[in-house]
Amino acid sequence: MFAPLTWAIVALSLAAAVYSVVLAARNKRIDWTVLGVLGVVELGLIAQLIVGIVQLSGTDRDVSGPFFIGYLIGALIVLPIGAFWALAEASRWGAGALAIACVVIPILELRMHDLWTV
Repeated sequence: MFAPLTWAIVALSLAAAVYSVVLAARNKRIDWTVLGVLGVVELGLIAQLIVGIVQLSGTDRDVSGPFFIGYLIGALIVLPIGAFWALAEASRWGAGALAIACVVIPILELRMHDLWTV
């Protein structure tokens, strides 16, 4: 795994989570700022998917391939689902749902990091 990409994804998704919590506390809908950050995170997750599959195929580490690829794909689909839910929900709960989706990303990233480095 490419560690700087992992930590950048974690930092950006946590920043988006904090911003979403602030929006939820102020009873505001999500705006283009958070969606732009999530777009950058999603691009990073796509790059991580490609790098992860390439590195997994060329390694002799004891990494569980199906679990690792499942985490890569799971991380890739969480944010679009959360963003869709946030756009569909006009109340503060839309921003709250997006905040939860943004917190799930660092959890998945740290689990992938653990799988890769063990």
